Amino acid sequence: MRILIITLLAVQALWAQNPVTWSAQARQTDTNTYDVVLRATIQDNWKLYSTQLPEGGPLPTVLHWNNASPTGALEGTEAKTGYDAIFEMDLSYFTKEAILVQAVQTAAKTIELVVEYQACDDAVCIFREEPLSIPIDGSLINATTRDLTDVQLSGNTLQLDLKNTDLLEASAPTSNASWWGIFTLGLLGGFLALLTPCVFPLIPLTVSYFSKSSTSRAVSIRRSLAYAFSIVAIYGVLSLPFHFLDQLRPEILNSIATNVVLNMVFFAVFVIFALSFFGLFELTLPAKWSSKSDEASTKSNYLGIFFMALTLAVVSFSCTGPILGSLLVGSLTADGGAIQLTAGMLGFGTALALPFGVLSFFPNALSKLPKSGGWLHNVKVSLGFVELALALKFLSNADMVQGWGILPRELFIGIWMIIMLLWAIFLFGGLSFLQTPSKKVFRFQRVLGVFLVLFIGYLAQGLNPNSTTPLRALSGFPPPAFYSVYKTDSDCPLNLDCYKDYESGRAAAVAQQKPILLDFTGWACVNCRKVEENVWTVPEIYEMIRDEVVLISLYVDDRKPLAEDDQLTITYADGSSRTLKTVGQKWSAFQALNFKSVSQPYYVLLMPDGTILNPPIQYTDAATYATWLREGIAAGKLNQSLIPAFGIE
Repeated sequence: MRILIITLLAVQALWAQNPVTWSAQARQTDTNTYDVVLRATIQDNWKLYSTQLPEGGPLPTVLHWNNASPTGALEGTEAKTGYDAIFEMDLSYFTKEAILVQAVQTAAKTIELVVEYQACDDAVCIFREEPLSIPIDGSLINATTRDLTDVQLSGNTLQLDLKNTDLLEASAPTSNASWWGIFTLGLLGGFLALLTPCVFPLIPLTVSYFSKSSTSRAVSIRRSLAYAFSIVAIYGVLSLPFHFLDQLRPEILNSIATNVVLNMVFFAVFVIFALSFFGLFELTLPAKWSSKSDEASTKSNYLGIFFMALTLAVVSFSCTGPILGSLLVGSLTADGGAIQLTAGMLGFGTALALPFGVLSFFPNALSKLPKSGGWLHNVKVSLGFVELALALKFLSNADMVQGWGILPRELFIGIWMIIMLLWAIFLFGGLSFLQTPSKKVFRFQRVLGVFLVLFIGYLAQGLNPNSTTPLRALSGFPPPAFYSVYKTDSDCPLNLDCYKDYESGRAAAVAQQKPILLDFTGWACVNCRKVEENVWTVPEIYEMIRDEVVLISLYVDDRKPLAEDDQLTITYADGSSRTLKTVGQKWSAFQALNFKSVSQPYYVLLMPDGTILNPPIQYTDAATYATWLREGIAAGKLNQSLIPAFGIE
């Protein structure tokens, strides 16, 4: 049993290093003419990017033929297409499996080619060049059965004399996103919907109805709970169609929410929702829908109770619709797709149903509920300002995708500041055309108004091009920092000082007597950008990177060619070899050779003498990253006395 467990763990580790495995076969179609069939098997949750991608995105899959000439177009599996919020463009990719077929001409007995590709999952990316030797007798070859971290290099050019290598076997904790976050957002949306004039007045009426029409308190409680569960079920069922869409075409959910045309449609719809909340008109579903559900609700059984709940959902649409729309779009842009949408809808339904179920146990509490009045109107108008702010996000998405440049980061933030200012003025009793005749200003309004004024001050920080904390609490909502009216000459993240070569960075670490933060990254690495923009921008983390370490960023997809004298040949454990011809290939081999890892982002803290300070870490949250960085720097200070002995040969 022990041997079996060890074997399974070894297989798992091997598979983790090869999320994309290739097999190939050559089929003769004419004299010296062959169809080369390449099959990529892709691990769950990974994407292999296709052969046709726009500039500025990830690296496409490319076939480099060494001794054959391709004839005709490359054919095979149709790639899926979806919008990538990080690259801000539509990208094509494969999941599960990809088959590529290319007709070639060659007189050789073995067809030689290199498959160059990039693949990513939710946390890391890999950049690979896969050499293939395909016999022309039609036999099948399996290419990537080797461990890509088990490499050897003639000489010791890239080999580091590392210490504490046992730390490489450990893994620093990473964060796992959960749909509970979307469920919580749904709850908040549901609680907001409860405070609207379409829903709040119905709470005491409905609970009183069940209480008075039932033969006993037990029956009243059962009927109220059935009503509450029916509400939850109705909103949960609304998400089911998206599960079918998700199965038919997984990327369609993201496309729905981020397509340029649809973003403009969402922008217009949310502006209409806002105008409706402001009282210019009322949005309602067709009257016959509510009439039919109301007729069905007259049945005395539980089916009638279900239709009572459905009637609530229909007649309250004018207030709940905009909130549900925000939840819908927010969930569809999340990585979890339909399951996160279901979580959000269940959260919304749970919050909406909660008072109907809870108050059935405590009917005396009905008398303590606040009376309907002008405060409900103020809540509705406030939601209108929220809808205007959300609408701007969709316009921004379309602008960035098309590259119009009409809504840079500073203008986006400026418009948000104006919306928040108008909202605050309304809460303090201004904008009389939106006020009720009584114009009563409630205490909570004043508190919220003060909060909005403070929030406007917070937004103003985003207008400062030199800010190292660019509205991190709103990360992902305003356009990214680089989509700005300001330009920067630095090619290092966040204008930090960094080195793009290990030896020059190591020399700086010796001179400054600091540890090294080794950052294995890529120009086309999605999660590398996420860490830089959402984690490194945390003030504590930014200051530690700026002041306590020497940052060395090694880009494994850098295509700059190496000088011929600098080109190296690496050999894998199975005997196959590869010549390193680009800067990116060099750093990719450097990572595999020394740290037994081939995925990015990948961060290592070490002393200039090669002493590893703590286990390397990959894509994670800010709190985990800060703890990891803090502990590594503290360990480095214990080694500080060794630094003067370091020398640069």
